[in-house]
Amino acid sequence: MAKNTGENKKKKVIDALNKARAMELQAIAQYMNQHYGLDDMDYGELAANMKLIAIDEMRHAEQFAERIKELGGEPTTEPLEKSQKGQKVEKIFPFDANLEDLTINVYNELLMVCRDNGDSISMKLFETIIYEEQSHFNYFDNIAEHIKKMGDTYLARIAGTPSSTGLADQGFYIRETAGG
Repeated sequence: MAKNTGENKKKKVIDALNKARAMELQAIAQYMNQHYGLDDMDYGELAANMKLIAIDEMRHAEQFAERIKELGGEPTTEPLEKSQKGQKVEKIFPFDANLEDLTINVYNELLMVCRDNGDSISMKLFETIIYEEQSHFNYFDNIAEHIKKMGDTYLARIAGTPSSTGLADQGFYIRETAGG
């Protein structure tokens, strides 16, 4: 009976981690879609930061997947929801701030599931990722406020800025062919 209880606790943690992974997969799709849209609108600085945040979310998704595998589970490959497409720049940042705020709230609940089921490693993973999600929220909220207060003046300052993130030379293929 104790083994069944232990397996039940592990399943609850795996389910919590998979919910978080699905949320990260949704964020990746959302932010990459917005990255492309912002780049097309010629808001390069905003596009570059959106891409970097999407990369953070990719790392989070992989961290959750690795922990799920350590626990003997199978990581989900399905996003929680479909991404919103074709958003205007004025709508993107409040939308994303709300998404990050929701994520922080859910992750705090999932952290408690891990704690209640005796998994301090998964709990620590949630703590670390919540801290990073708070940074994303702060960025999105600040940009939303700048656009709200300064409108076209702020957006004109950003228009025409470069969208390069400097990541082009850090891909797998180049690293492997460079001997690194």
